[in-house]
Amino acid sequence: MSRRAPLTLLFLVFGTSLILFLTLEAESSVLEDPKPNRLIHEKSPYLLQHAYNPVDWHPWGEEAFRVAREHGKPIFLSIGYSTCHWCHVMERESFANPEIAAVLNKHFVSIKVDREERPDIDQIYMAFVQATTGGGGWPMSVFMTADRKPFFGGTYFPPEPSGNLPGFKPLLEKVAEEWERNRSRIVDAADKLTEVLERMARPPADPDLELDRKILDSAYDWYRQAYDPEQGGFGNAPKFPRPVNFNFLLRQHHRSSDPKALEMTTHSLRGMARGGMRDHLGGGFHRYSTDDRWFLPHFEKMLYDQAQLAVAYLEAYQIGKDREFREIAVSVLEYVLRDMTDTGGGFYSAEDADSVPPRGTSVPARDSSSPDSHAPEKAEGAFYVWSHREIAAILGPEARVFARFYGVKEEGNVERDPFEEFGGKNVLYQSTDVQSLASDLGKTEAEIRRSLESARKKLFQVREKRPRPLRDDKILTAWNGLMISAFAKAHQVMGEEKYLQAARKAAGFVADRLYDAEKKVLYRRYRGGSAAIPGFLGDYAFFVQGLLDLYESSLESRWLALSLDLTERMLELFGDQESGGFFNTTSADRSLLVRMREDYDGAEPAPGSIAVLNLLRLAEMTNSQTWRTTANRALRSYSERLVGAPQAMPQLLVALDFHLEKPRQILIAGESGAPDTQRILQKVHSRFLPRKVLLLADGGPLQERIAGQLEILANLRRIDGKATAYICRDYVCDLPTNDPEVVGRLLER
Repeated sequence: MSRRAPLTLLFLVFGTSLILFLTLEAESSVLEDPKPNRLIHEKSPYLLQHAYNPVDWHPWGEEAFRVAREHGKPIFLSIGYSTCHWCHVMERESFANPEIAAVLNKHFVSIKVDREERPDIDQIYMAFVQATTGGGGWPMSVFMTADRKPFFGGTYFPPEPSGNLPGFKPLLEKVAEEWERNRSRIVDAADKLTEVLERMARPPADPDLELDRKILDSAYDWYRQAYDPEQGGFGNAPKFPRPVNFNFLLRQHHRSSDPKALEMTTHSLRGMARGGMRDHLGGGFHRYSTDDRWFLPHFEKMLYDQAQLAVAYLEAYQIGKDREFREIAVSVLEYVLRDMTDTGGGFYSAEDADSVPPRGTSVPARDSSSPDSHAPEKAEGAFYVWSHREIAAILGPEARVFARFYGVKEEGNVERDPFEEFGGKNVLYQSTDVQSLASDLGKTEAEIRRSLESARKKLFQVREKRPRPLRDDKILTAWNGLMISAFAKAHQVMGEEKYLQAARKAAGFVADRLYDAEKKVLYRRYRGGSAAIPGFLGDYAFFVQGLLDLYESSLESRWLALSLDLTERMLELFGDQESGGFFNTTSADRSLLVRMREDYDGAEPAPGSIAVLNLLRLAEMTNSQTWRTTANRALRSYSERLVGAPQAMPQLLVALDFHLEKPRQILIAGESGAPDTQRILQKVHSRFLPRKVLLLADGGPLQERIAGQLEILANLRRIDGKATAYICRDYVCDLPTNDPEVVGRLLER
């Protein structure tokens, strides 16, 4: 989250001096012991974390807006997520504080939103906060009128003024005072700001702009300039993994054979994997690095990061066959299978940054006046960090090798600790390599590897007995789609059957429990035995992408058939008929202030970027000119962004790259799962072929469904009764072959 003080709009609306603002006195009031508020009836783990606050929280909905209108109160909107460290801090400091709650309850209608359940709400008000403060993050705090128009916002506020941050309690009192004195001026400002948001929601497009390879080259120039040759990654601290960068760069390398594109990717991937951002004992990656060397992370683990990073490491392995990348991908996938998978096959959302420290360790003292001062104290990273003494006691003689390899120091290895959270603690990171350590210690590399493996297992077993971070066990369709892609691609690259089974099981979970085929509704969230919240564009697009990757792994027709159905529905619900492209929401939800489009590929790809690539892939699979045209219109609807700031949309650049080249159609006459079909698939999947589609001709119902547009399927035949490959461009095919070695040679051309 951003620690910048969001004061710009405060001056604009309230026109009061900072000195006066920060010296206001607050009336004290005492509330009774907290009782459950309305959030107790919600499913979201984040909302339930606030269910015993003395704040009179409302979930997002008409009831809250009605109360605000009837009582003439402004709305305080708080948005966050369950595994967010600073969300916990603000909850403990402010929302659990009876005096602050009294101010909120007297002067505001307070709404709490889980940004993971409702990305549509989050997107609107994050755009407002970023536009008016220059920064953003969570927790997000927004003040708005009863008709949902924002007039002031920011991120985290301490309860009292601290440094350059205004205190939350005096801020509430000042907003309430100005609402009573200058309501009409505030409402006018909110109206004007909403007009700005509405313009932002429909970015301009120039249909005459040429979408060509120059856009790809322009983006690549930006990456070369922003690249950090020392540590990897792009730009300065904090550093986020942003896997969409690697998606583009690996395709740039494939297109141009420029070794720099590959080097920037592999160096960055190694830097992340060797730094403290990676969980070296349990697998998986933390959210981002607070410094520029991937060392000190914020410790939450998000499913979408695991999914996208697994794919990045798998594709890097496909290209260079570097086993380090394969091993890293495996460690991510095994972590997800072990700790993030529901018994029904769906994938959980996240694990918290904070947890209760193990017995015998200390944490920074909490203010004893805090209402929950007797609750177990949590600390960021407590589950993951170690003292030198702990490691020595557990490992004995092995501690010397382990400490040297993972940078463990007696005094702790966190040198920059602005909030004094990691005194005497060590964040594990790879500080040397096996070859150098073996030379220094006079051991063989095999001895070093065995010692490290043994030590990791021992520490992992001890760590498993520590109090675990909270796991957000809601199952989100969009993020499951990303993870299905990762497991499907892992099966393609490594041939491991368990990864295909994981992808199948998760896809079945979503199809059976989150999709109502009769009503044609895909839901976003499953938890506690029920599905809820009609899906957004990202749910449809990411799940369809997962289904397409699963189909190309298994050649099982049900997954392609479902992707066709969902894509048709996606176009009905989210298509921007006027200018092309896609809205993130349907037109049905009247509670939303504006209907937004998204044009930034960030921690998650923009849903529209994935939707365009899905359409292009499906157009090649079905020879649908309608879907080609729709994808082309969508690309052009983002034209000004692509030309002016192509690095903002690297995943859309992947779609543009697919559009500009002539993808290969690899058609196989055979049976799904048959050994001869699998031998051909192995030759296809062993290569990095980003511009290709796979299609099985088995004479089944799916073939009949698309045969009207793709007549070539009816003419595909097996040679000598064996699975036979037809490798084509624009459905002009090389001579068919059932020899896997010949298939491999044809793919090298």
